[in-house]
Amino acid sequence: MRETLPDLAAMDALGERIAVRLRAGDVIALEGGLGAGKTTLARAIIAALGYCGEVPSPTFTIIETYDAPPLKVPVVHADFYRLERPDEAEEIGLDEYRDGAALIAEWPDHAGGFAHERTCLSIRLETEGKGRIAVFHAGEDWLERMP
Repeated sequence: MRETLPDLAAMDALGERIAVRLRAGDVIALEGGLGAGKTTLARAIIAALGYCGEVPSPTFTIIETYDAPPLKVPVVHADFYRLERPDEAEEIGLDEYRDGAALIAEWPDHAGGFAHERTCLSIRLETEGKGRIAVFHAGEDWLERMP
């Protein structure tokens, strides 16, 4: 499935549709090059879940956590860009962070990927002019709740 996202409002609307369907244990794997909009979409999802503060990019911290409440679902927002080896995700305790939370993962391939998980919704963001195109690949648990 593909969706054109011509502007920031469309990206925010996609984030809202994902947030409505998001459950603890889910993975939103955001793929795409630098500047493709991964962090923008992650911020839209977290805001739609009820977070009102600033959502920093976890590029340097690698992991940022958001509790429920105020969010409807606890979220781990991770940016794996700086990982040099997939096993580093285990070394930083990713499994403990994920326990009972949804994971929004930027650069998921740097952590070994999540597409094999039935709870994973992979979204590849591609630039097109001033807008974006989102290409979706759903794990089994997402097939009937696609955003």
